[in-house]
Amino acid sequence: MKRVIAPLRDFLHRESSSGTLILIASAFGLIAANSGLADTYFAFLDFKFQIGPSSLELDFTILKSINYLLMSLFFFVVGLEIKRELTSGHLASFKAAAAPLFAAIGGMSLPAIIYLAIAGGVEPNGWAVPVATDIALAVGLLGLVGSSAIASLRSFLLALAVIDDIGAILIIALVYSTGVNLSWGLAGLLTIFAILGFKKLGSQSIFVFLPLGLSLWYCSYRFGVHPTIAGVILGLLTPNTPKANSKVIDSEDGSVSVIEYLESKLHPISSYLIVPIFAFANTGVEVSSKSINSAVNSVIAWGIFFGLVIGKPLGVLLATMAARKIKIAEYPQGARNLDLIATGSAAGIGFTVAIFIARLAFDSPEIVDLAIFSVIVGSVVSGLISLLIFKTIKPAKL
Repeated sequence: MKRVIAPLRDFLHRESSSGTLILIASAFGLIAANSGLADTYFAFLDFKFQIGPSSLELDFTILKSINYLLMSLFFFVVGLEIKRELTSGHLASFKAAAAPLFAAIGGMSLPAIIYLAIAGGVEPNGWAVPVATDIALAVGLLGLVGSSAIASLRSFLLALAVIDDIGAILIIALVYSTGVNLSWGLAGLLTIFAILGFKKLGSQSIFVFLPLGLSLWYCSYRFGVHPTIAGVILGLLTPNTPKANSKVIDSEDGSVSVIEYLESKLHPISSYLIVPIFAFANTGVEVSSKSINSAVNSVIAWGIFFGLVIGKPLGVLLATMAARKIKIAEYPQGARNLDLIATGSAAGIGFTVAIFIARLAFDSPEIVDLAIFSVIVGSVVSGLISLLIFKTIKPAKL
């Protein structure tokens, strides 16, 4: 008997549920780091081990394995969703993608500008921290407000967040790469050509693509690009063609693509396991009068905070207004300026990817903790502002 799926509905439901798990896991991480368990918590995350022979140079800690290995699967699912949106979803045509595209560009640019204006003279490398949007928490918030948010805003926010992910991935690949090793880059390129070759032959076997995927991850790691990029590349290379011998069917069109099949299998693992683990391991920062005082007196913290809380909603609004003014895009159906501000504030929940970028952007552990603390506070404030606006305004009559 075949299992019935609805790809978009299932994706939104999982992301919404994942948002709750992220909050719970983050709370546990903060509690562990600020209790008698702190030494055990940090000792566990710093535990060192080696994968394979020493010649592979795969020396990891528990924290690094989460951020390099588990998050590669997370980014693979992100790549799958980007590919699905580009080929058959909200971004499949310029007309459909225009409004969220401009909104995302504004929502990434203005936070970066605000950060640089505030903290550029101290730590310019952190400009990308407030540009990201956490899909799970943002979508979860819109699910929480229910009918207070018009239906068109959900697809608008999802498309905006997906484009944000594309921007964040490009930033990670181009800005936060270490010294590159060209020979490993060539090996990675050859691996991509091999994947394309097997795709051309029509192969869908996991026994073919899994070794090639692992090879691409390792080549990326040795090349100097963050290896999670390999996950994104593999997601984008996945064909959006019907899956042979699938035991699931799409309730919308009856045909399940390879992308939809993989998402139905891997998205629950990513949303319900990997992202909460990441949140638990990466939100463990000290919260004390000393750390709060440090944040209050830090331009880095304020740059991240104002980038998320002010830059996101204002950037989304101004860019969408400009796109409508020059007649390239229209507002989501029934949306007004205040709706866009509320949606932009939801997009200001950076969290998962913002914390991920913070760990790449800063070298000092103290600044990393400061940035994570600011991301958490900025995301909470952005979410509360979005919730308040949605709950106090009346939906427009369509």
